[in-house]
Amino acid sequence: MTKQIKEILSWYAGDSPGILTNLARMLNHGMLAGTGKMVILPVDQGFEHGPGRSFAMNPPAYNPHYHFELAIESGCNAYAAPLGFLEAGAAEFAGSVPLILKLNSHDVLLEEKDPYQAVTGSAKDALRLGCVGVGYTIYPGSAHRLEMYQTLREIAAEAKAVGLAVVVWSYPRGSGLSKKGETAIDVTAYAAHIAAQLGAHIVKVKLPSGHIEQDAARKVYEGTKVPIGTLADRVRHVVQSTFSGRRIVIFSGGAKEEDKVVFDEIRAVRDGGGFGSIIGRNSFQRPRAEALDFLATIMNIYAGKAK
Repeated sequence: MTKQIKEILSWYAGDSPGILTNLARMLNHGMLAGTGKMVILPVDQGFEHGPGRSFAMNPPAYNPHYHFELAIESGCNAYAAPLGFLEAGAAEFAGSVPLILKLNSHDVLLEEKDPYQAVTGSAKDALRLGCVGVGYTIYPGSAHRLEMYQTLREIAAEAKAVGLAVVVWSYPRGSGLSKKGETAIDVTAYAAHIAAQLGAHIVKVKLPSGHIEQDAARKVYEGTKVPIGTLADRVRHVVQSTFSGRRIVIFSGGAKEEDKVVFDEIRAVRDGGGFGSIIGRNSFQRPRAEALDFLATIMNIYAGKAK
């Protein structure tokens, strides 16, 4: 147990030994074990975007076992997926990588101005599959946000009662926001703070842009001269917004990008004090060998082994 991990666990002193153990299992697993940094492989895109859009560019990825193997071979801290994908491989790969069960999902077969997600799993499912935690998505800015917050609070209480860590995808979108506002610095920081207030142990948000969405927020940001000029500055502000960095905040990798773009973003997360990344499409949409090299570079950046 390294000094970094002991310090991180001390931030969750109000939680049970079971939760602390499961957080430690993730933080002490894989290539970044003991560093306090995390890289998680999420594969919920098949449900969220459709199998063709998610896996056709790398057909082996249609097989759930491919993602278990990629997470294990690359040395990810954890692998997150919905119920079906985890059920299809949890027995074969039991104990090989910490698992996170994504508990809610939605599809894109009906365009919605105010998105919502259906609950598609439970804490009991997570225990049955040997998971260390559960994941849940909220949409700050959606007309359904308050109902999502209430459901998350109930699910988080159920998960914590049995010692599972809670990971919250906090993705602002809906009729309350412009398209640019979905990744605005004020909105992203607010979304991260909401997730932490709702009891998340690990908060997942998108990388923030320099746009400020809310007029009231703009007055404060400009009046107090909050540094948001660089991506590293903005990452630092998002981390600060989650209890002055006393919650693990990781950043989404988003749609597949050129390597240089992704690596520059990873350096900004590192330099801004972010705890790591959750990298899905940028990894599993590549051939396996290329994906392993790609993830190794990301982990080396976080570990300080690469510039």
